[in-house]
Amino acid sequence: MKLASSLNRLGTETAFEVLAKAKKLEAQGKKIIHLEIGEPDFETPDHIKEAAKKALDDNFTHYVPSPGLMDVREVIAEHQTDVHGKNISPENVVFTPGAKPIMFFTIMALIEPGDEVIYPNPGFPIYESMINYVGGKPIPMELKEEKGFNADVDLIEKSITSKTKLIIINSPNNPCGSVMDAGDIRRVAELAYKNNIAILTDEVYKDLYFEGGHNSVFDFDDMEKQTVILDGFSKSYAMTGWRLGYGIFPDELVEPISRLVTNSVSCTSAFSQKAAAAAILGPQDSVKMMLKEFQERAKIVVDGFNDIKGISCIKPKGAFYAFPNIKETGFKSQELSDELLNQGVAVLPGTSFGRFGEGYLRISFANSRENLKEALSIIKNFLG
Repeated sequence: MKLASSLNRLGTETAFEVLAKAKKLEAQGKKIIHLEIGEPDFETPDHIKEAAKKALDDNFTHYVPSPGLMDVREVIAEHQTDVHGKNISPENVVFTPGAKPIMFFTIMALIEPGDEVIYPNPGFPIYESMINYVGGKPIPMELKEEKGFNADVDLIEKSITSKTKLIIINSPNNPCGSVMDAGDIRRVAELAYKNNIAILTDEVYKDLYFEGGHNSVFDFDDMEKQTVILDGFSKSYAMTGWRLGYGIFPDELVEPISRLVTNSVSCTSAFSQKAAAAAILGPQDSVKMMLKEFQERAKIVVDGFNDIKGISCIKPKGAFYAFPNIKETGFKSQELSDELLNQGVAVLPGTSFGRFGEGYLRISFANSRENLKEALSIIKNFLG
């Protein structure tokens, strides 16, 4: 069987590969502390699970329109209107099984072979993978440690050409835990508007700020006409396994994106959408609790790494990741990641998130305080 050459351009998400290696070691009896996978170590709140059970009992088990159930799209539209202070119609909401299809479908809908896409690096690896897969040209915006793992907007401006069709931003950021300054977000919005460039703003961590509030390119004048908001439920409500995400699309993209849903997955499961409505409309205590716990863990991780010879770590401002600098250890990112797995600590090399991730590790502190402290002790002992 001869595979299509386009598959050679398709990347992967290394977290799942490291998780598989870690699980194999665990099956052999080795204890592994998991700091590699980007999912909350909490359970989906009970009221959300109960809503899904009720939906099943009420026979929400059939096909639904590809963009989603209208009553749930109305809930999302009202929620996003509150977030952004700008009226959003339910007609502009499209549900997908997880948020990744929003990335994939947006890139498929907008990018022709040879078109350029500016994306964060280090950044979520699926951005670059999808750009390459459709034949686009990925143009990295380097997230610099000296800028708090943010990009230099002047360099973004210099990267824009007549072939630039899309800019991707992600704040709070995976893998760095960084947050874009409101002024930088405004400048990116102005650049996109001036040059008629679409923006995909990945806001899946919007509920997980350690300080300050949420800022979005969508909020600026007329940017709703060229901005796609990506959001979901995995991170805020510990619903990674539900595969439930959505996008807010400009009018002209709603129909083609809905057609891509029809052609690929038909629709997002109806009972999951009912659970999504319960997540938004129900109590938010679990989100606040999770955020508070992540803030406490972030302090443990940052202080711990800064006490290890050869490692430094700046404080993340959101999400649940730290991105410690390991350049003084003498190890490359992949080398140290492999060594630490053998020591019983699963982490990701910074290069899993692009070439500008060399010299760093990504740490997910979605694990207990006790396990974090034990992992830090193992790393410290290994590095001497």
